[in-house]
Amino acid sequence: MRNALVFWGGWAGHEPEECSVVVKELLEESGFNVRVENNTTCLRDPAIQSLNLIVPVVTMSKIKKEDEEGLTSAIKGGVGLAGFHGGLGDSFRECSQYQYMVGGQFVAHPGDFVDYTINIKRPDDDIVKGMSDFEFRSEQYYMHVDPSNEVLAETTFSGDHDAWTKGTIMPVVWKRRYGKGRVFYSGLGHSAKEFETPQVNDIFARGAAWAAR
Repeated sequence: MRNALVFWGGWAGHEPEECSVVVKELLEESGFNVRVENNTTCLRDPAIQSLNLIVPVVTMSKIKKEDEEGLTSAIKGGVGLAGFHGGLGDSFRECSQYQYMVGGQFVAHPGDFVDYTINIKRPDDDIVKGMSDFEFRSEQYYMHVDPSNEVLAETTFSGDHDAWTKGTIMPVVWKRRYGKGRVFYSGLGHSAKEFETPQVNDIFARGAAWAAR
């Protein structure tokens, strides 16, 4: 059985505790043994080096140097990393090494909750295979992203809220490598309820399975 660690915290608006429950259930359905923690000190435990997967569910928080080093060294050594929305893409704004590992960082969501289209870019990839473009209502994340990401889905900004963004194509779902580790990110999942959308649920479940060693 594969072993996963989910740790949560930070801004309550993203429902980190509720989302950690959703993630735990999804992973257990996929055959993982899941440990859940409400702190980052768990990342200092040398035992995380032998995990298959780590899932942060933390937004706008801070991380101590020893915790960050525990996490990044585990992923660099081969542990998988998976996450979604602000829980991975806006966790520790002051930690550039964390952002380097994730491959992106949230910077804005013009218009707050808006209707937008998710375009599947790599329909041959197992994470999004069988999925078509779909409409979604949530925060449309504008991110600073690593050009080395392998983008699986993207969205185009209309410019209705910030005119200068019109026509900007932004990655929504990607995968990448960090050392020996696999990293998966989905911009979807503002709240626990968003996982009731089949595509949101399936993209994360498949991406986590891909990331896990």
